Amino acid sequence: NDNYETPTDCASSEMQNKLRNSLVLVSGGFFDMGCPVSTFPNDNDSPRIKVFVSSFRISPHAVSNAEFATFVDETGYQTVAEKEGWSFVFQSLLDDLTKYPNFARTAPWWRYVDGACWSAPEGPDSNVDRRQNHPVTHIAWYDAVAYCKWSGLRLPFEAEWEFAARGGLSRKKFPWGNQLFPKGEHMMNTWQGDFPKLNTEDDGWSGTAPVDSFPPNGFGLFNMTGNVWEWVSDWFDATVYQDENREDPQGPESGTSKVLRGGNWYYKAYYMRTTYRFNEKPEIFKIWQGFRCAD
Repeated sequence: NDNYETPTDCASSEMQNKLRNSLVLVSGGFFDMGCPVSTFPNDNDSPRIKVFVSSFRISPHAVSNAEFATFVDETGYQTVAEKEGWSFVFQSLLDDLTKYPNFARTAPWWRYVDGACWSAPEGPDSNVDRRQNHPVTHIAWYDAVAYCKWSGLRLPFEAEWEFAARGGLSRKKFPWGNQLFPKGEHMMNTWQGDFPKLNTEDDGWSGTAPVDSFPPNGFGLFNMTGNVWEWVSDWFDATVYQDENREDPQGPESGTSKVLRGGNWYYKAYYMRTTYRFNEKPEIFKIWQGFRCAD
């Protein structure tokens, strides 16, 4: 969409090399992608299939506010949310709901907030000064692609993302294994309490957490589940797991929505599996959408 995907200047070769050198090498191989039977009908993550992924590099964490700010400072880039002039913000992050009477019809906990964007996540009275190391949010797929073009990198393909998220483990629900709370410990940033009224913040966070919070998986990658949904390159196809192309699959050639992976902080922890798939139109932006880069 030419209205959204804004061409940007490339970063200096020094900056691109710095960003590329920060990526983690993931040695390729075969792995079992998906699960035998989806836990919920809309997960679209079954049946399980054998996939081969070539070696690639991926960021150890989601792109942070500080990293995205460097991109914006150098290019003057405006995100889709900034161009549109508003975004969705979760009600628990707003101090006075009477100021934000408009909400999503099917999900009233999402409030329309004028001026909400990556640098003002809860609206004009907010900022990211104390959240420099938190994941950038309110990001549309087009914004993620623009950053990747500037950095000389790309979004990971969905199969790469899941391979990386598993951290070398086979057929496990989470990046660290099958136990949701091993030894009673929180391993990711999710919702605790009575959704959507009360988040007890037992994991230490009411919204996003720093990009390197919680222990990394076996590949040294942080927050592959929880915190923010992460855009990947692929167009969404509910039947992709029946596809015969199982060597470096890159999804369908076209579609109406793009895939997001990993879940976010306002979902219950049991949703946040390595296989869970979500999708949105590439121009959609919300406070729970971010991304990480690959090469």
